Amino acid sequence: MVAQRELTEAEVDRVFHALATSTRRDILRRTIENEQSVSTLAAEYEMSFAAVQKHVAVLEAANLIVKRAEGRERLVRANPEMIARAKALLARYEELWRSRIARLDDLLAAPATSTDSTTNTTKNTEPTEHEQGD
Repeated sequence: MVAQRELTEAEVDRVFHALATSTRRDILRRTIENEQSVSTLAAEYEMSFAAVQKHVAVLEAANLIVKRAEGRERLVRANPEMIARAKALLARYEELWRSRIARLDDLLAAPATSTDSTTNTTKNTEPTEHEQGD
């Protein structure tokens, strides 16, 4: 088994950019299930073949899919290694936020204690002899 290295900042940016649109997420989902040609992928969308090719190029730049030539066709399949690395990154974010929320829950559940000793004193609102004048 090959140890996974952490994603660089540039890789993180490319992955999140690639997953930012529903079309690219759908292409990735479809290529996880099985390898498909770009033309087969394009047939499912109400956009031009060139537009689908651009979506595939963004996914390929993020290394989320791998494209290979077979004759005249370009076949696309998901890259499980990069998907696993992205999943590990998201798991770290999830762990970070869950711990922050747990700490916030602990703070909110703690009994309220006052650190200001002046809050329990009463203030004399009657004017003093000096304030009354003659």
